[in-house]
Amino acid sequence: MITPRFSCTQTEAEVIVKMYCPSVRASDVEINIEETLFSVHVNPYFLRLNFPRSLKGDEDASASYDAGSGYLTVILSKETPGQEFKDLDLLAKLLAPRPSAEPPQQPVIEVLSSEDAAAGDEQDAGEELAQRTQQLTLEQQEILRAAENDWQLPQEIPEPLPQLKTTPGYRYGFLDMYSGYFRHVAHTENEINELGADAETCPSSERRKLRLNHEDEKWDEEHYMADYVEDEYIQELLYWLNPHTVSGEDFHYSEEENMTMLRLPRKEYLATPQQTHSLYLTLATLLFSYAYDCRTTQHDPTPESAWTLSVLTPAFTALDPAPYTPSSSNSSGFSAEEILVTLAASYRRALAFPLYRSWALAEACRADVAALLGKGKRVVARCLLEMKHILDHHEVYYLYSKIWVDDFCTWTLAHASDETLGGLAVAVKSLKMEKKIIGWHLEELEASAQEAIEREPDSDDESEDEIERMLPAPM
Repeated sequence: MITPRFSCTQTEAEVIVKMYCPSVRASDVEINIEETLFSVHVNPYFLRLNFPRSLKGDEDASASYDAGSGYLTVILSKETPGQEFKDLDLLAKLLAPRPSAEPPQQPVIEVLSSEDAAAGDEQDAGEELAQRTQQLTLEQQEILRAAENDWQLPQEIPEPLPQLKTTPGYRYGFLDMYSGYFRHVAHTENEINELGADAETCPSSERRKLRLNHEDEKWDEEHYMADYVEDEYIQELLYWLNPHTVSGEDFHYSEEENMTMLRLPRKEYLATPQQTHSLYLTLATLLFSYAYDCRTTQHDPTPESAWTLSVLTPAFTALDPAPYTPSSSNSSGFSAEEILVTLAASYRRALAFPLYRSWALAEACRADVAALLGKGKRVVARCLLEMKHILDHHEVYYLYSKIWVDDFCTWTLAHASDETLGGLAVAVKSLKMEKKIIGWHLEELEASAQEAIEREPDSDDESEDEIERMLPAPM
C-alpha cells in the first residue's frame, strides 16, 4: 500500500483531510472511523491517522474526489464541536501508531469483615507458626533461632547478576534498537568510526573509553592556540544569527519537509522515564553538532557537512549517547551537573576535530542549542530533518540517519514535550561552562598565547625605528 501525500485542517465542527490520490475510482473509497482512529483505503493508497480527540462515526463523514487535480477530500465531524485538534501539521505524529493501552490494574483486596476472624487469629497463630517452622531447612531454622536470641548476623547485599547475553554483539542506536550496521565496516571508508571492526561487539563502557582516548589523541594545542590568536573569521561566525532562532511565530513546514515526514518510520516507542530523560540529553548533543555546522557554513551545507555533523556527535562516532553521568531521579528535570557533562562531550569534539577550534565558537553553539530548544518541537524537528537530508545524501554516513536521526525525528514530532524542551532550554542557557572540565588546560594555553601577543613588538614602531636609522644624521 502507498501512503498518499496529505494535509489536515479544521473548523469549529469538522476536520478536513485532503489526500493526493491520482487515477483512482471514487466509488472504491472505504472510510473507517473508530473514536480517534481514522483510516481510508482506495487502491493502491491507504492512510491511517490517529487524532488527539474523538470523531463521529462513518455515517457522519463525507468524501469528494476531484479527478482533474487527483485530490480526495474527506470531511470528518468532531465528536464535540468547538474542540481544538492540536498538532494537525505534525504529520509524523498523526501517522504514529495508537499508544498501547495501559496495563491492567492490580486486583484490589476488599476487607468484607474483620470481626469474625479476629477471635480465632491469636489461637491459630501459634499452630501456623509451628507448621511453617517444621517445613524450614536446617539452615533456615538456625537463622530463626539466632533471630530469637538477637544474634548479630552478618548482612550483605548480593551483587546484581550480569545481564544475560545470547549473542556476542551489543545493540546501539536509538533506544538500543539496532545491530548489524557495522558488520562490514572494515570494507567501508568510515572516517568517523572510532570503534573500528569491534563496533558490533564493543560494550558501552568500552565505547566511552575509546572515545575519550581518541579525543585526547586528536587534541592539538598548536591548532587551538593558532585559532585563539588569529580569530578574524571566527569572530565573523560569532555574529551570525541562525534563522531558526529568530524566525517569527508563523510556522509552516514546506512541501519537501512534509514528504520527508511521510517517509519516516512509524513505530511505537515504549521508552521508560529514564530512557526518555536520556533521549532529551542526546538530542542536545545532536543540536550542538547541527548548530556548529550551521554557523561554520552559515546555513549553506557543504560536502563536508555530513562529516562535521557526524564527527561532533558522540552517539555517532563511538555509539556513545548521553547520559555521561548518573541522571537525576526526577525524569522531568535536568540537573546542572548532567547538562554540564553532556555538553562537555560536544565541546571536546568541537575543540579537537573540525577546522575551527574555538571556545567562543562552542559557547555560541550552546546558545543556539538553547534557542532552538526554546522554540519547541516543531523547530527542533525541522533541524533534525535538515540533518537527515544532509546525512541521507552521503554514501557512508547515511547509516547514522538510519539508526539515530530517523527515529529522533519521529519521536520528537510524536512524543516530545514542548514543556520539557523548554525546561532543557533554560538549563542549557543558564549553564556556566568551565574550561577546566574539558581537561586540556585551556586557560593556561590561552594565557600563554596572550603573553606571546603582548611580547610581540609593534610592527609599525619597528618600521619607524628602521627608517630613522637609515636617515643621515643632522648637521
